[in-house]
Amino acid sequence: MLSLTATTLKSSIFTQSKTHGFSTTRPVYPKPFTTITAALIPASNRQAPPQQLYQPFRPPPSPIPPKFRSLDTAGKIEVLADRLGLWFEYAPLISSLYTEGFTPPSIEELTGLSGVEQNRLIVGAQVRDSLVQSGAKPELIAAFDTGGAELLYEIRLLNTTQRIAAAEYIVDHDFDTKGAQDLARAIKDYPHRRGDVGWEDFDYNLPGDCLSFMLYRKSREYRSPSEIRTTLLEQALETAVTEKAKKAVTRELHGESEEERAKEEEIKIIRVPVVRLRFGEVAGASSVVVLPVCKAEEGEEKLLEAPMEFEGGGEFGVVEAEKDWSRWVVLPGWEPVVAVRKGGVAVSFRDDREVLPWNGKEEAIMVVIDRVKKTVEADNGYYYLVVAEGGMKLDRGSVLKEKGVNESLGMVVLVVRPPRDDDDDWQINDEDWD
Repeated sequence: MLSLTATTLKSSIFTQSKTHGFSTTRPVYPKPFTTITAALIPASNRQAPPQQLYQPFRPPPSPIPPKFRSLDTAGKIEVLADRLGLWFEYAPLISSLYTEGFTPPSIEELTGLSGVEQNRLIVGAQVRDSLVQSGAKPELIAAFDTGGAELLYEIRLLNTTQRIAAAEYIVDHDFDTKGAQDLARAIKDYPHRRGDVGWEDFDYNLPGDCLSFMLYRKSREYRSPSEIRTTLLEQALETAVTEKAKKAVTRELHGESEEERAKEEEIKIIRVPVVRLRFGEVAGASSVVVLPVCKAEEGEEKLLEAPMEFEGGGEFGVVEAEKDWSRWVVLPGWEPVVAVRKGGVAVSFRDDREVLPWNGKEEAIMVVIDRVKKTVEADNGYYYLVVAEGGMKLDRGSVLKEKGVNESLGMVVLVVRPPRDDDDDWQINDEDWD
């Protein structure tokens, strides 16, 4: 690399002139001139060129297969008219013709593909591309190489994960277009049926369970007994995947067993209320109750250490306990809780499915226990807190009596569920103890 250095030189020139016969000499200064010298700078001192701050435009890859990219308009029309190649290969040619000004009717006239067929081919190819990009198995993709446009078109409204699961189910069960349509509708409709009878017995992540629930729900629209109802339930039982779903369908198909009916009769005498706490309910309550809290996994020893006596007093209702305790909970002044004057304690469980004898909701719960009432009674319909492996659990008085257990850690007074935005039915009836 060359470095240029400029040096300015000055020179003076004297001239003579005559004025009134006298000769005078004066200097004349011309414009300065510059000399330029060059020096070589080592490569190590050179400055790097500025980095490029933008990325050049790169057009998206063409969906048209390489063997069709060089075709002119007439060639594209010929491929579509003669169906040259696999359907997902020539499907992008339809969109290409649209960009050239062709309309569905004009393409139909030239190729014989109706507007409906054109749409199915385009959408089916897009669904297939999404399966490829999401890493679906090659053998699954290959299963739709022949006549797959109609099947893939039906699962267009599902997300990528659902599309893969639905596509596998369609291939495994050799579904036709109507079967694929029913499956897609069942998967899409399932979340909107929350609260319907039997909804919680089916698994949303399994296409078979979603389809089974749709058939199960339709069967309830017909009288029992009915041939249509029986057929729908038999189909639902055949497509159900999980054991819980199969039991729900079987119960609807054949009715409840003697054991289940006896259990329902027993449930009717349960006297333990289950409530769901509402947002802001404690703040708006006219009276509240403060209880010490124990974790179920901490076991019996921690429960026995909790204060037995505590009460509020004075102008500000300050709560005083007989001993120090680190964890407390404030609940509205519900009648069952207020009735526990001494020995009340709240036991928190991480997952209701692991401890409650009825259908859990996969959420934490808090159980209010009266530690004064430890004696187990078989015929009062109450539940009791007992020691279990890894902590504590609830059990029915009649069951404990059969096991020879006469004393518990305390009687269950109330079960409290946490507040939740999507649960309008905050008060749960006693009959839900199943």
